[in-house]
Amino acid sequence: MLKLEDLLIVQDDFELRADFMLEARRKYAVIGPSGAGKSTLLGALCGFVPLTSGRILWEGADITASHPGRRPITILFQDNNLFPHLSVRQNVGLGIRPDLRLSPEEKEDVDAALQRVGLLVHAEARPGNLSGGQQSRTALARVLVQARPLVLLDEPFAALGPALRMEMLDLVQDLVAETGASLVMVTHAPDDVRRIADEVIFVEGGRAQAPQPAAELMENPPSELRAYLG
Repeated sequence: MLKLEDLLIVQDDFELRADFMLEARRKYAVIGPSGAGKSTLLGALCGFVPLTSGRILWEGADITASHPGRRPITILFQDNNLFPHLSVRQNVGLGIRPDLRLSPEEKEDVDAALQRVGLLVHAEARPGNLSGGQQSRTALARVLVQARPLVLLDEPFAALGPALRMEMLDLVQDLVAETGASLVMVTHAPDDVRRIADEVIFVEGGRAQAPQPAAELMENPPSELRAYLG
């Protein structure tokens, strides 16, 4: 599906390497120490972080130089990236058209996504009038309408309480199952890994390691992962 071929990212004295493949309909957790390069890895996949060398291939086609908006990838950041002056419906509509000139069918898609995340009743509200969980649901609805086959989450629920974070993870899991998308999620919480991930990408020492089965890895972690988990 998505192949990272001899990736090298160099930023000042920081280096990150990766060489592995992400398969369809799989859920990957990206874990590792702070500053190891987890968010940098996601940024490179999206096209926001340039590669020093290597290639990114999607179903055999080279997308290394592709504009972020033309990649088969969507990302949800920690701050949700909601525009405070726009309504919930408009924020979700941006996922389809940045100019918000939506066709009747596209407007129906937006409302269907809001219905799916339980926010249709708040469609005309501003983000500032929503709870943290509702803001996260708005951002998820925007991901949903983009219908990309690869969804990246960069700790978007880190600021939520444990119970609400688990609720959001369950919703994400349901949504990717319904759409058939693959999920790549950065997290610091081992409980998140156990709850949602099929495989784990451990980032440490300048390398994003190839995915390994989550259950097996968390049950019997190698020494460097054990040191990180504590």
